[in-house]
Amino acid sequence: MNANLSPQSITAAQMAIPQKRSRVRQVLAVLLVIAVIIGGFFFYDWYANGRFIERTDNAYLRADKVSMAPVVSGKIDQIYVADNQEVVAGQPLLKIDPRRYEFAMREARATVDGRKAELVKSQADLASQASVIAQAQADLESAAEDAKLAQKDFDRMSPLAARGVESQQKVERARTSLDQAGSITHLKQAVLDEARQQTTALKAQVEKAQADLAAARESLGRAKIDLEDTVLRAAISGRLGDRSAQLGQFVQPGTPLLTIVPTDDIYLVANFKETQIADMRAGQPVSIDIDAYPDLKLTGIVDSFAPGTGAQFALLPPENATGNFTKIVQRVPVRIRLEPGPTGLPPLLPGLSIEVSVDTGATEYMKLASGQ
Repeated sequence: MNANLSPQSITAAQMAIPQKRSRVRQVLAVLLVIAVIIGGFFFYDWYANGRFIERTDNAYLRADKVSMAPVVSGKIDQIYVADNQEVVAGQPLLKIDPRRYEFAMREARATVDGRKAELVKSQADLASQASVIAQAQADLESAAEDAKLAQKDFDRMSPLAARGVESQQKVERARTSLDQAGSITHLKQAVLDEARQQTTALKAQVEKAQADLAAARESLGRAKIDLEDTVLRAAISGRLGDRSAQLGQFVQPGTPLLTIVPTDDIYLVANFKETQIADMRAGQPVSIDIDAYPDLKLTGIVDSFAPGTGAQFALLPPENATGNFTKIVQRVPVRIRLEPGPTGLPPLLPGLSIEVSVDTGATEYMKLASGQ
């Protein structure tokens, strides 16, 4: 078939071959240039940004949930909330049968009334003792005056009897009257002393009555608190979960009945390898990807670092000082604060898996911005 080709055709074909090779070389050169440009772009991006990015998929959403438990025992009488309901701080959740605590409060109130009456009586006795002391003082003064008069009579009779003007019998009577007046004076003094001592005892009784009244009021206050605690109220605002309370259930103090999760105060904890945190600092920006919402992009800020690796807070911390040793890269929990996202976000629930990327290169920019 080649024998039929003319010399002109052969020459044209031979000339076309180098042209095709030249175009191929040009295309390859263009592709090589494009590849170098793209490679250079990616290399620059890695050098400028990528090498500072620390990533991990060992991260989860968290919330400081509160487990609600009663502080008094009894049967659950009423339940005011349903599963997964939104509640606000102070909202009643359930009520324990209050009858025993109402009885205890009435009893405590009656005890307070009794202690008040005892205090009033003690104060009245103390007040009346003042008049008793005044009477004893008056009797002592009267007896003292009688003793003075008897002494004068005796002093007057004695010289007269010595001169024979008065009889010895009258002198003896005057002496007897003087002795009797002295005895009565001593008796009245003893009565006054006893009245004064009784005042001290009555003051002690008043103080004891006041102490008993204070103790009774404390008991009444404790009874009121116990009665108020029959209504279990939400400690924080959030959403209910893990509810195990049932009507008629007998509960003891400290029995977990439900959990409140503050869904508006979500944060995340990322467990980075210890080899990743060398340049990581609080305040660095974080990119967040949630496995449950692949199209949702959130941002955050490194908030703080745990004071130890995760192994140190385990139930049984490892003891590497004994036996064989195998080095294992440890994980450091890093708390990340979520930044406000767009409105209408899907529910962010504690426990969701997260992938985070921390830009450790932002440290230099943070220093420049702060003027350091």
